[in-house]
Amino acid sequence: MASRPAGILLAILFPAMVSLSACRRNSLTQVSIDPNGPVELVIPEHGAYTGAFMDFGDEEDDVTLEMIEDFEALVGKHQAIIASSSYWGEQNFPTANLNVLWRHGSLPLVFWSPWDKPYEQNRGPDKFSLSEIIAGKWDAYIDKWADAARAFGHPLIVAFGVEMNGDWFPWSGIYYGGDQWDNAHDNWRGPENFKAAYRHVVDRVRARGATNVKWMFHTNNYSYPLDTWNFAPSYYPGSDYVDWLGLSVYGQQFKDEPNPDIPSLMDWPYQEMCDLDPSKPIMIAEWATGEFPLSVNEPGIRKNEWIKQGLDLFRTRYPRVKAAVYWHERWQNADQSYSNLRVNSSVESLNAYRDGVGNPGWLGNLILRALPKK
Repeated sequence: MASRPAGILLAILFPAMVSLSACRRNSLTQVSIDPNGPVELVIPEHGAYTGAFMDFGDEEDDVTLEMIEDFEALVGKHQAIIASSSYWGEQNFPTANLNVLWRHGSLPLVFWSPWDKPYEQNRGPDKFSLSEIIAGKWDAYIDKWADAARAFGHPLIVAFGVEMNGDWFPWSGIYYGGDQWDNAHDNWRGPENFKAAYRHVVDRVRARGATNVKWMFHTNNYSYPLDTWNFAPSYYPGSDYVDWLGLSVYGQQFKDEPNPDIPSLMDWPYQEMCDLDPSKPIMIAEWATGEFPLSVNEPGIRKNEWIKQGLDLFRTRYPRVKAAVYWHERWQNADQSYSNLRVNSSVESLNAYRDGVGNPGWLGNLILRALPKK
């Protein structure tokens, strides 16, 4: 990560605002610090933060304290990181949501998506196209959003244009020239347009003084289409523009899909992330699998086994993973079937999740470092 200003090195656990009798307590000693003063997140040397997106509605921004507390009671652990979205179609900064999260003692992870209503996948660019962003059409909105982020004043992680190496979101490189070669930039045109938009957005937010925002470059684990031009390195905006490297790692989302094991989903993408930068922390920014019945003799890994494997291997097999955010959602498909990714889709899956995050290597409380007051 970028060099940090010299501060008072205080490792603290934040918060003890919430006490869940079912939660396992971290054994580190608490040191007095004002979480509302200037602080920054510490990347844990050992272990990783646990977090979740809860089913916050169609716009992924209907954040409520009740839903958070219910989820934490369900899994038996405070969540260090809580994810929600800020779609450009809403044209606002989610101050109220982020205040709920920070007061609860959780770090906000914001998926800042240049997406207009209706928020439907696989329909191509809308008025928030990468071309319009690069041209400056949305600078006033970006500046206003950045000013509100600065006024929020607390640490947050922002992922701009997630999973750009897929073909389902309107900011995907496939819609902006794809594999056409760009001689001027020595790169493929689709990824280069994304890089330019990403850098434009980050530059403007930084210019407004929102130093509390840390940036995550967030790809899907495997690219769609699976072609060289569409791999993560082609989209990478450079280490000066990235604080975290993020991956989406999904198993079976629909009944006609397989449910690969975690090494199949992680080994190659993890190495691809590590090769982008030698030291930046990696976050499993979204991970989940659905609950679909398998007959006794049917091959495949069941959800409870998949969850157990993930919570074990993310910590032990992939040492640069420093956070994992579970995607706790359920939706109905066009054929009236359900894709139930929630941790409590069955007793067995919930027990696997509770047991897994109960390991002390999964940190439910933030470690913060005090910064000098300006």
